[in-house]
This record gives sequence, structure tokens and C-alpha cells, in this order.
Amino acid sequence: MQGAWSPRDQVQSPGRMSALGRSSVILLTYVLAAIELTCLFMQFSVLPYLSRKLGLDSIAFGYLQTTFGVLQLLGGPVFGRIQCPAILAALATLLGAVLSFTCIPASTKGTKTNTETPPPGGPQASVFDLKAIASLLRLPDVPRIFLVKVASNFPTGLFMVMFSIISMEFFQLEAAQAGYLMSFFGLLQMVTQGLVIGQLSSRFSEEALLRASVLGFIAVGLAMAWMSSVFHFCLLVPGLVFSFCTLNVVTDSMLTKAVSTSDTGAMLGLCASVQPLLRTLGPTVGGFLYRSFGVPIFGHVQVAINVLVLLVLWRKPMPQKKDKVW
Repeated sequence: MQGAWSPRDQVQSPGRMSALGRSSVILLTYVLAAIELTCLFMQFSVLPYLSRKLGLDSIAFGYLQTTFGVLQLLGGPVFGRIQCPAILAALATLLGAVLSFTCIPASTKGTKTNTETPPPGGPQASVFDLKAIASLLRLPDVPRIFLVKVASNFPTGLFMVMFSIISMEFFQLEAAQAGYLMSFFGLLQMVTQGLVIGQLSSRFSEEALLRASVLGFIAVGLAMAWMSSVFHFCLLVPGLVFSFCTLNVVTDSMLTKAVSTSDTGAMLGLCASVQPLLRTLGPTVGGFLYRSFGVPIFGHVQVAINVLVLLVLWRKPMPQKKDKVW
């Protein structure tokens, strides 16, 4: 039937994706991401309270999070003992894997010419070729954009890694209350990424959005330095979510535009490695800062680092592309 879409058609003709087919893929991708993140945060929300119940102190819990970050960074599927949430997460993830293999086309980015395709019989790059992956970070403008992404995310990553401990000790929240707070955080993130950023990207350049996100981090950092209750935190969460989502969407867009079609997946993988990297370093660094200086230190670090990032952005503007963030 003319105009009908199927995954097989898209695999055979990746360069000619219909509007309906692209919309279906984007919608399914959002659904899969929602399933995965929901299951992940189901476990995150109960883990600190479970660890406290089992007798782990804050330092031991930090080591536990560091272990998770290392495993996530390496991409190793490590399974421990099954709790009811873990079973549900495993089943939902399996469903997501089935949908990914059956409904997502092999390529969703239009091909340009065969200059990016190696000649028949020529050497084929291995997916485990770390030199080829590292070479992406040496492309023009990529190191600076990636450094901005890592640096601006670092203070927020420290705070979020320690948030479970902060919610128990500083905010004095019970497990259910912490769950409601994380739901509020997730809802704002969904609205911001799904609705707000798309509208802003059609009116403002990526450079303007990137600077706005860094300015937002600075404002949030100042407020966080004076935060004394969970009510204060709820007031600054919208700014934190806006800055966090905008920074990651814009930098991901810039970085994927800076590479060829064949390297888009590798660059997205590098972008996704930022959060596991923060989860690897965050518990040790964040735990030391929290025990030594208290919650306000996270606001001070947020301000200091993002002021430096803002100076870098104003000194040398980021490269501009015609494509919009989507």
C-alpha cells in the first residue's frame, strides 16, 4: 500500500523516511525512554531507605553509588538479588528491547553520499575501536562543546547523587515524601524537554539557549546556597530542570551535528557517558563536600563552575548550524 510505513521499508531506504514514519519512531522512542527511566527511578527512590534499613551509613551508600556509576559507565549488565521493583524493571526493560528490535528502523538519519561509507573490501572499523571513538573528541569545536557539557553538569550531578542522603538528613523526608518530590522533578523534566525546549529552539539560537541554561545554573546555585527547607528546594527545581534539560539537549544537538552520519551513534554514546561518569566520581566527591561543608557547598560549586563556563562561552561563541534542536 502506497504511503504505508514499516520498519523493513525504513531499513531498506533509511534516507527517505516519511513524516508519519519519523513521528512514529520519535513517539516510540519517548515511550521506551519513559519506561526505562520510570523503572530506574523506582529503584533509585527506595534504595537509600533500603540501604539505611540494612545498616549502611552514608559513606557505604556513596560507595554503592560509585559502583553503580562504574558499571553504568562500562555498560556491563550486572544483576544482583531480585526485589519486587527489580522484577518489574527487568520485565519492562525486556519489553522495551523487543519493541526496539521490531519497531525502530536501523537508520533514522538521512544519508548524504557514499563518501562516509568505506569502499567494499576495505578495512571496517570495529565497534570496539576506542581510538576511532576518541578521535571524535578531536574534531573541530567538539572538545569545547563536550567540556562545557561535562563542566556545567558536574555541580548538578554532585547534588543529585547526594540527593537521597540530603532528602533523609537535611530535608527529613520519609520514603513516600521523597518519591513525591522525585515525581515532581520528573514531571517538570518531561514538560520541559517535551514542550518548552522545542518552542524555544524555534525562536532562539542554540548559542542563546546554551548561555541561558548556564545563567540558570548560576541563579539556581545562588538560591541553593541559601536553601534551608524542602519548600525552598521546590521553588528552585523549575530553574534547575530548565537549565539541566536545555544544556543537555542543546549540547547533544551541537555534538551530533559536528560528526558524520555514521558517527552519530558513537557521539550519542559519548554524550550518554557523561552521567555515568558523574555517578562514578560524584559519590566520593559529593560525600566529602557534604560532610565537610554541608548542603550550601553545592550551590557555591554550582556558581563558581558555571561562571567560568559562561566566561568561556562569551569569549568564543559556539559554532552555529542551520538545523534546529529537536
